[in-house]
Amino acid sequence: MAKPKDQDDAAQTPEEFARDELRRHREAAGLTQEALGKRIFTSGAYVGQMECGTRRLRPEIAEAIDRALDTGDYFTRLARAFKSKHIEYFAAVAELEGRATATYDYACTLVPGLLQTADYARAVVRATSPTALAERVDALVVARIERARLLGDPETPQVWVVLHEAVLRTTVGGAAVMAAQLQHIASYVRAHRITVQVVPFSAGAHGALGSLLRILQFADAPDVAYVEGPHAGQLLDYPALVRRHWRSYDLARAAALSPEVSLSLIESVAEEYAKCAQA
Repeated sequence: MAKPKDQDDAAQTPEEFARDELRRHREAAGLTQEALGKRIFTSGAYVGQMECGTRRLRPEIAEAIDRALDTGDYFTRLARAFKSKHIEYFAAVAELEGRATATYDYACTLVPGLLQTADYARAVVRATSPTALAERVDALVVARIERARLLGDPETPQVWVVLHEAVLRTTVGGAAVMAAQLQHIASYVRAHRITVQVVPFSAGAHGALGSLLRILQFADAPDVAYVEGPHAGQLLDYPALVRRHWRSYDLARAAALSPEVSLSLIESVAEEYAKCAQA
């Protein structure tokens, strides 16, 4: 026997409610996913991903949906209700990260957030927000560290990271923090949980130079790319752009040292920092 509607609603998470409401309003308007996608300047596949829960209802998309479906500010208010614990421009990526089967990162200045230690993350957050309240800094650090739970699974997601040597040589938080951070990365490599390659200074220019790049793969959805600069990030799902970023990533990997030599370099630099900290 079907449950009363109020019981169904009570069992739903807010995200599931928004997903079902989007589907219900779209169908009531007589629109296919493709038709709604055109009206909100995205793709039918993107609409489908929001309706099945693999994509978050982002505020700017919600505003476009309200205009397309003539729903006032209904979806805009729904989207704003799901306040993320992450910085706004990274919130959608953090959600997708939990559903990805594989993650490919390239970083040229800082250790990617997924691999940061608490002390390293705190130094990064404080450097970018020197006047932030301690409570805000703590919240951002905790949110960043919680992402590492993904690595608790021994196999999924697959994680491949390419670091420019500048990441190893840029002292964030002091020598002791850097020693612990690099040893932390090496421990994941030693445990065969992640693959890391380092692009040495001697490699010169290469395809991904000067950008932070992340590519996510999914079992049942197309790849997406994410690029980030100071105080801004952009999630890209247009196939042609994603392919270009894949090419950049492949060029960075081609310029990098082998995983074995990269691990030796990471551990060597970690040892240098440890000696410096002791001195």
